[in-house]
Amino acid sequence: MRNLILQGLLKSALTEPAPAADPMAAAELAELAGRLDRAARRRLGRSLSIREVDAGSCNGCELEINALGNAFYDLERFGLRFVASPRHADVLLVTGPVTKNMRLALERTWRATPDPKWVVAAGDCACTGGLFAGGYACEGAVDSVLPVDLHLRGCPPSPSQLLAGLISLLENNAAGPSR
Repeated sequence: MRNLILQGLLKSALTEPAPAADPMAAAELAELAGRLDRAARRRLGRSLSIREVDAGSCNGCELEINALGNAFYDLERFGLRFVASPRHADVLLVTGPVTKNMRLALERTWRATPDPKWVVAAGDCACTGGLFAGGYACEGAVDSVLPVDLHLRGCPPSPSQLLAGLISLLENNAAGPSR
């Protein structure tokens, strides 16, 4: 056992080198995130809190949403944060078509979110029902169940598209959401 530990300490790590940084992508991300932070503080006086709801997706959109929290995007530093409770949220970010089993849970989540609130349909399935439209277990797109303020197309939308959509939501709704 001692030999294994010693060998592990003496050998170098068996990882691949990090990819070369793209300065254009990093600058674009910083600019988008800065706009988001300014718009959120102007509209809400604080950071933007998001509750993500999977209404029946294939998890492709969730992978891109989870990427928003990785070391490259790290949007927490710009005031964007995901919350566990809808009672603390400003935005409901809904992915996937609304399934029959998730309709009631989605409606309850929407009612539990305090005003002002926005609903964002993220991904083609949330916007149109996508591949699952017309299926026996599918209620349809998110806007067939809730009023949607922003549709983000893509299968799945990239983290940069998600960020740009949140910025447009804040900048274009200066008077707040319609409800």
